[in-house]
This record gives sequence, C-alpha cells and structure tokens, in this order.
Amino acid sequence: MRKRDSTARLLAVWIISLWATPALACDPTVESEQPCPESNWPTLVGAQYTFVRQHQSRLTSAYQGPLSLDPNGDTEQTHTIGLYLGWALASWAQIYLDTEKFMGAGVSNSVGLAGLTNGDVVRQGGAGLPKVFYIARQYVRLMLPLAPGTTRIERGQDQLPGTEAATRLEFKFGALAASDDFDHNRYASSTRTQFMNWSLWDNTAWDYAADTRGYTYGAVFGFVSPRWSLKYGAYLMPTRANGQELENAPRRARGDNLELTLSAAQSGTVIRLLAYRNLARMGNYREALQIAAATGSVPNIVADDRVGRRKYGFGINVEQPLADDGETGVFARLGWNDGHTESFAFTEVDRLLSFGGQVSGSHWARSEDRAGAAVAIEGLSGPHRDYLAAGGSGFLLGDGTLTYAHEQILELYYRVQLPWPLNDSSPVFRKLPLKIQVTPDFQYIRNPAYNHDRGPVKFWAVRFHLEL
Repeated sequence: MRKRDSTARLLAVWIISLWATPALACDPTVESEQPCPESNWPTLVGAQYTFVRQHQSRLTSAYQGPLSLDPNGDTEQTHTIGLYLGWALASWAQIYLDTEKFMGAGVSNSVGLAGLTNGDVVRQGGAGLPKVFYIARQYVRLMLPLAPGTTRIERGQDQLPGTEAATRLEFKFGALAASDDFDHNRYASSTRTQFMNWSLWDNTAWDYAADTRGYTYGAVFGFVSPRWSLKYGAYLMPTRANGQELENAPRRARGDNLELTLSAAQSGTVIRLLAYRNLARMGNYREALQIAAATGSVPNIVADDRVGRRKYGFGINVEQPLADDGETGVFARLGWNDGHTESFAFTEVDRLLSFGGQVSGSHWARSEDRAGAAVAIEGLSGPHRDYLAAGGSGFLLGDGTLTYAHEQILELYYRVQLPWPLNDSSPVFRKLPLKIQVTPDFQYIRNPAYNHDRGPVKFWAVRFHLEL
C-alpha cells in the first residue's frame, strides 16, 4: 500500500509541475528540442462538407433475399458535415471535440455487399437514427516526451498545429474512433478524399469496436518514435451486432487492439502489424446451424448469442512511397479473422487482400490532382459461408441461399483540386485555407455478397468535398 501511495504522489507532483509550465513558453516557428503548440486557445482545426451521389447498375439476379442488392439498380446521395475543435491546454495535453451530421442513404439500403461502396454511409442497422448533429469524438490526449527532438505537425482534423516530441509516450481516452489510431495508410484511409469502398480505406477483416456510426468509448496507450511505434487500444463493444447502444462493462464486452508500426527512413516504407480480440455477446455460426437443423428452421445467429464469446484476427498493412515526395505510391493490406462468431461491428468479411496505388497529377501539370486504382478480394470462413448458404442473414448479407465465390472489387477515381482562392474573391475569403475537390469514382464488383449467382454490378459516383 505504501508503494502505491508513493507512486500516486509522484504522479500527482509530475502532473502539477507539467500543468504549471506555460503552454506557450516557446516559439513554434523556431527550431527547438521542446514541444510547442501554436496556440493555447480553443481552435477550429478543421471543418468539412462531403456530398456523394452514387448510381448502382442493374444486375443479374436469379433470386434475392431480405438483404440483397436491388436487382433493378438504385441512385442515392449522401451529405456529411463535420466541425472539429481542439485545445492545447499545455505542450503535453490536448482535448478534442468533434461534431458531425449525416444525411441521405446508400444505394440498396446499404446492404447486399460486404465491401459497401460509400464510406460515409451510416449502416443499415442505424436506419432509425435521427439526421441531427451528434458528438463524434470527445477525448483527451496526453504526451510525455522521452528524448530531445521534435517533429512539425500541421493543422488538420483532430490535429493541432505546432511541434510535438518525436519520441514520446501517448495516452488518449474518451469518445474515439478505433480507425483513427490503427490501420492507417497514406494512400487508402480517407473515404472523403481517396477510395470510397469500405474494403479499400480500411481492413474489413478487422471487426473493430464501434457503434453504427463508427464511434465508441475507449483508451489508447502507445510508445511513438521516428522509426517504430507500439500502440494498445481497448474500446467498448455494442450490445448487439451493428447496434448503436454500447456495453457499459469492459470486462463483459470490449475490443482489444495491438499494433506495431515499423518505418524505414531511407525508403519511406511503412509496415503495420495488427492483432485484435473482441469479447461480446455474439452468436456462433456452427451452433446456429445445429439449432436450425434440430428444429427444422432457418438459422438465426442472433437467437444463438451468448455473453463471453470471442473473435480474434490479424492484419498486415504496407505503404510504399515511389515518387513526388511520397504523393505517388502503392499500398497493400492483408486481413484474417477466425470467423466462428458473428460479424459484429464493422462488416461481414473474414478474409481480405487489397492492393493499389495513387499517382500525383504533377506528371500531367496538375500537381494537386490525384488518381487512384485498387483491387480488393474478400472471403468468408467455412462456418460463415455455410450459415448464409442455409438461408441465414447477418446485418448486411442475406440472399436466402449462396453459391459461394470471393467478392471482388475494383475501384478507380480521379480527384480534381479546384483552384482557391478565386481571383475575384474578397480579401477575407482569400485568407481561408480552403480545399475544394471533385472526384468522379467508378467501382466494379463481381460476386456481390459472395454469391456467384448474382452480379456483376457497377457503381458510378461523383464526390464533392469542401475542407477548411
């Protein structure tokens, strides 16, 4: 007990001493060995508006189920608005508050595909969510420098400008998105500026903890250095698959994530190795099939759920800059999970291979433009495919039966950066760091929902993105 009290006192003294250090006892424009924020006032670090209009083609459909793509095609549009605030309380402490709003709907009610085609879509399980502003993130970030040396940080969403310790311990807790801290990729991580398909901006075999909108409560602890980093994150799981309500007992339900990042300074290669384990009230595909066989009914994964079930998986994520200061490069992801318990929080993918690249427009005198092309191949575990073949449904898939084949996705986009400021704009508007982007996007998908009897299907989209 004495040792614990002594440790607590030391920690309290350390926090008080750091808190007493003025946040701006430095100049962020001058090279320094000490971290320094540009301001200690609450700051609007970002704002965005994204509009997507997407059209789905007709497709071959010998049969369909309750969660199939519409065989007659569909056209829908989505709008998202976000405001992102940050506050540097000290050089070592920051708080963030993000608010967002989603409007519209995805094609075919956002079901019928494992790799959904619009990353801004609120999933089918949240169809009843009100279209109002909501708190997306609300968290505290603490940083403890471990060695001299800083790195320059530019203003961005959930990123206060200034300098930070290049080697540090970092701790975050509050309302978070797991994908903010794990499975990043320079060329495939933003549905609003890069690839739109779920299986290209993230590792869809990673069933990360989240509510329907993609957020949860949790904490992240990590060691960060210029050459490598190691992060652990624990997050609350939803009470049911694709649900909005989160469990309130981490011992009963949570998602554990561990990621090692390796950076090669000369080549710019970055490799991320991810492992995760989910604990939740989940159903088991094999047991659901056994119950259905014994009762002569259609298998129902929800009716078989039980507290304390687990899912685990792994991911490999590689980015390789090639030219143009890294703006031209390639990427690849590999994902796997055991696939025994139900897909619970993200989407219905147990195996993933994706790869592609981005090319800078500087090669054709459009230095701010970007072109991208990528492929994703997704698969299911044996129990998962047997469950769907027997007529079972998940929260995204359910054709009534299944002739299994890998879901195969091709996506192409060209992002046009429009000029800003305009010559005739007022002096006030000219000072705004505004980005205006228009992106035509095309996706071609074979074997939608892993069903060789359906498809192929095409998707055309136009994305308009305004970022401050």
